Amino acid sequence: MTRYIALLRAVNVGGTGKLPMAELKAMCTELGFSRIETYIASGNVVFDSSLTPSAAQARLEKRLLEYAGKPMGVFMRTAPELQSVLAGNPFKENDPRQVYAFFLNDMPPATFLDGVRGQADEETGVGQREIYVYYPQGMGQSKLQIPAVQLGTARNINTITKLVEMSARR
Repeated sequence: MTRYIALLRAVNVGGTGKLPMAELKAMCTELGFSRIETYIASGNVVFDSSLTPSAAQARLEKRLLEYAGKPMGVFMRTAPELQSVLAGNPFKENDPRQVYAFFLNDMPPATFLDGVRGQADEETGVGQREIYVYYPQGMGQSKLQIPAVQLGTARNINTITKLVEMSARR
């Protein structure tokens, strides 16, 4: 069994993508996942499965499509991969509430900064399948637009830390 963390895109944010976490947990149970835990209402679920990452992701995406009637982005990481995201944070000295990892399904393109607009004092970094951004004034105040992250989903370092802790439980 592999311990997975699924991060859903645009769930319960700004009135879009309503998905009660109890429903998400029930869907994961239907799919045969075990040791299921959700974290906050923004689409974070930790579970065990014997499926490959791509198979678990595909099953969850299909079930969410049936539920919502539209595709919902799902970004899967194993527990060790999520630990690596946390360890790879290039902005460890900054407030973890202001440092985000944008999760992608593929490696960020080398040109991920092409087309960036509105950058002021924000700093960026790149991971394996993540783009890190430090927002000194807070994400809500930022005008930064990074086209490469439009199809990804973001979590701040505090949330990632909590998900790493949850995924390490035995």
